[in-house]
Amino acid sequence: MDYLKSALPSQIMSERGSNLVVINPGSANVRIGLASQDTPFNIPHCIARHTEQIPNFTVIDKMLNSTVTTQQHIDREKAYDVIAPLLKIPFLDEEGPSNSFPRKMGRVDGHNPHIIRKDLPFTWTNVYEEATNSSVSLEGTDSKEPNASERKFKEFICGEEALRISPTEPYCFCRPIRRGHLNISQHYSMQQVLDDLHTIWDWILIEKLHIPRNERNMYSAVLVMPETFDNREIKEILSLVLRELCFGSAVVHQEGLAAVFGNGLSTACVVNIGAQVTSLICIEDGGALPSTGKTLPFGGEDISRAFLWTQRQRQTWPPIHSDVFGKPIDLLVLNQLKETYCEVKEGEFDAVAVVHSYENKVPAGPHKTRLSALNVPPMGLFCPMLLTPDAYPPPPRTWFHDYEDMLEDTWHIDFSRRADMSDTFYPNVNGGLPMWESYPVFSTKPKKEEKVGLAEAITNCILSTGRIDIQRKLFCSIQLTGGVALTSGLIAAVEERVLHAIPPNEAIDTVEVLQSKGKSRRLCPWKGGAILGVLDLGRDAWISREDWIHNGVHVGSNRKYKDSYYLQAQAMCYMNS
Repeated sequence: MDYLKSALPSQIMSERGSNLVVINPGSANVRIGLASQDTPFNIPHCIARHTEQIPNFTVIDKMLNSTVTTQQHIDREKAYDVIAPLLKIPFLDEEGPSNSFPRKMGRVDGHNPHIIRKDLPFTWTNVYEEATNSSVSLEGTDSKEPNASERKFKEFICGEEALRISPTEPYCFCRPIRRGHLNISQHYSMQQVLDDLHTIWDWILIEKLHIPRNERNMYSAVLVMPETFDNREIKEILSLVLRELCFGSAVVHQEGLAAVFGNGLSTACVVNIGAQVTSLICIEDGGALPSTGKTLPFGGEDISRAFLWTQRQRQTWPPIHSDVFGKPIDLLVLNQLKETYCEVKEGEFDAVAVVHSYENKVPAGPHKTRLSALNVPPMGLFCPMLLTPDAYPPPPRTWFHDYEDMLEDTWHIDFSRRADMSDTFYPNVNGGLPMWESYPVFSTKPKKEEKVGLAEAITNCILSTGRIDIQRKLFCSIQLTGGVALTSGLIAAVEERVLHAIPPNEAIDTVEVLQSKGKSRRLCPWKGGAILGVLDLGRDAWISREDWIHNGVHVGSNRKYKDSYYLQAQAMCYMNS
């Protein structure tokens, strides 16, 4: 502790963080970097593998998606009409120009101050090995095209390059994590998921961080895991990090707790709006309150799909075929347009933009159009019927059967009783919390909030603490993290909607969302993981590679894995002061 008091924060991070790799995996992106870095690499969490069994580009998840039902279409239209009076815009079936609502016009180059506009269209990924010297782009330049017999496809392609592969190329596209869980299905086995995770992370370590395999025993890994993951999944990822990736040691921290420390706080209601799920959990004095944890099944990608639906309903989308499930590059385009133009404000809000279409290696087709109702898609967070989720079967229940809870003292647990109650439990000092909605209901399980909007979920999350003193503190300490948190006007909307969602019999009249600087909202969990790793001088909770391979976590062990909510907050606040 004397060292922490005497050294500068930058010196501590530089000296102790140079051999710590912080990994924050998500459904759409994974953030990886050395703790000594200011910002990590934020890389799309996907991989495309070459295959000779299929002639064209195939997305594994597309096999799982069910078509949107007629009732869901009706619900979406109803949701739009619920949102319209809140934003003071016309209803869906009304003509915009003939009404008296105020109209605002966005700039062509975008208006969100947190987003850097990319004017150039995306280019198709070169899927051939560099030895072929071929170059394929959307402009059609192909100066040194080899014969078909000379071409050699890359075995795999990771990150954004995988998103930009042409639909005509023989690749199979996969996302190993989906909706906050390992993406296991009848089309995507557990072993394939773990192999793809290993390949993606190994590629990042070698190509981005320049850490070869034979040197990784000198590095330690800090895993900042979303609350949606259950214990079996955490164990598999720990094995991946310690066995296959060969790190010398590793520790796991909760994403919500890391986000609080990353923002220099010790108490907050953390709302992490990710790409595919939104997680909520309350933190008090550096300790998580597991009974307050909630998960909403929507995120930024759902807003992007609602953006496309809104433009089509308003007949402002160009006459192009956009397939967000079959062509990842189309989702990339939608995400870019959403981040650039969408914000929450009253009145009709339009913008002139150039939308590019991408079809089978041909040059990108620019389409200048006037996008409308740009303030509607983000409001889907408060009215989730607008965000029709892609439907898919969950992983088989038997895969998560795990009597040994690595996140609590298992030698004090009645295993027969646990087996009757549930398969796997979230860490909880007062009882178990199943992370899958199909688990049997028992008395300590909070009601799932998957059908409510963001404001109601935040209100229920904080009120579930049951103490007026901590409730007042948390309502004034709401922390938004994730890429969607950068949406202009969202903070004010959350404050207003949460205040209206508080029951009138509650003695609370103030709601405040804590402000963060720029892109730090997106990276708070990663930064918090770096701080937790650097300042954990005792390393009592760290697991060495040798211990994990030979012993793992077993009943009767004197060294049990402990979750990060046992750590104290004082040193973390010092680091951020």
